Amino acid sequence: MKAYPERFSLSQKKFLKNLFPGSESSFDEGTLLSCGVDASRKHEKPLALVRPRNTVQVAELLKWAQLERVPVYPRARATNKVGGCVPVRHGVVVSMLDMNGIIDVDARDFVAVVEPGVITADLQKAVEARGLFYPPDPASLKISTIGGNISTCAGGMRAVKYGVTRDYVLGLEAVLPGGEIIHTGGRTHKNVVGLDLTRLLVGSAGTLGMITRATLKLLPLPETSASVLVGFRDLTGCLKGAEAVFGCGILPTAMELMDHNTIKALEMHSDVPWSTGTGGLLLLKIDGSGESVSTDLKRIGRALAAVETTFMESGSGDDQERLWELRRVISPAAFNLAPDKQGEDVAVPRGRVAEAIATYHRIGTELGVIVVCFGHLGDGNIHVSVMYDKSLPGQGENALLVKKRIFQCTLDLGGTLSGEHGIGLTKAKYIRMQLGEAELRLMEGIKRTFDPLNIMNPGKVV
Repeated sequence: MKAYPERFSLSQKKFLKNLFPGSESSFDEGTLLSCGVDASRKHEKPLALVRPRNTVQVAELLKWAQLERVPVYPRARATNKVGGCVPVRHGVVVSMLDMNGIIDVDARDFVAVVEPGVITADLQKAVEARGLFYPPDPASLKISTIGGNISTCAGGMRAVKYGVTRDYVLGLEAVLPGGEIIHTGGRTHKNVVGLDLTRLLVGSAGTLGMITRATLKLLPLPETSASVLVGFRDLTGCLKGAEAVFGCGILPTAMELMDHNTIKALEMHSDVPWSTGTGGLLLLKIDGSGESVSTDLKRIGRALAAVETTFMESGSGDDQERLWELRRVISPAAFNLAPDKQGEDVAVPRGRVAEAIATYHRIGTELGVIVVCFGHLGDGNIHVSVMYDKSLPGQGENALLVKKRIFQCTLDLGGTLSGEHGIGLTKAKYIRMQLGEAELRLMEGIKRTFDPLNIMNPGKVV
């Protein structure tokens, strides 16, 4: 089989420049260096960067790439944390940021039709102006794109009530290796004709084809929302508080947990509202009509009155953003505890969260590193940051050992190695801890069917 090119010939460069004229293509050293990295901090330099403006260009590119066996790496804002768009086999990075049109917002069909480069927050604002609601809200929503969210099946803090990105993708236009354009799904909210290719493409991280248009499901916009930040003496108190909230019959829009190490990091980073002695935090959000939100706040207050708390503060409208900003700054704040991080996003059954976090902390203590746990308690998706100092003897090795032991503990509890970040490069060597040979064989067969020459984002594991 023909090998991937190590460099482009003059004719290959000429083809790309003709297909992507002017600023739509680049071979500049600095540009290529900058587009070879993502939030994982993994890096490889591609041979070219192109910026398509329409589906026809993408189809011509993939037809050529198949003939020349050139690897293709779809890319948007590169916010993924597992090396999912790093061009490890060089090839062409395809930035989808210029395909950024909101083509249709339909209040009768409750759908939006968008190109992949649309920023998630921009779509949310556009549909909310029409009284509609697009629920998926990854932490990176102000900079990440719909195409990137679809490629990774992004989750977010509202997932406990509204689900994740796959639950809102009704149909896709995608280009396959060789240039064939396919259309999956459509504008209907139900569709059981044939195999569900839409869901197969969602979360495939650009390994099967390149998404060029998406039809998304919308909901009516909730009238209002409110948030509550509650402090407890320890993690056990947090879990009792969560049980009390669910026990009073309320399904929060979001329910976020922060452990004692997260609290310590935030106290070193920001002005915080909670009192001394707080060892665990719950951050809740509810939404609905003004009347229902008011009623639910009272019910939450009564439920939490039966649990020992150290602090409680609520906010509504724009006022609640100050509470959520504390959640959003956890990742940078964690570096107050140590200069280096192994960041993971495991998920366990909701009833095993307390056991999981206690075990993660114990593993960290045994090996002399700090384990920070926070995240989406409502659906059991825990973000686990192993904080260490690689300049100290043995700490780098211990951090990796902690990571592997955390993964094993997670699987022993019936969980998964990733709830929303995916596998990519950083978890590839651990995937056989969770998946058997039969499952991997089926996945490899699907990959070969879509991409027989392995040109779509090669070197990655979804």
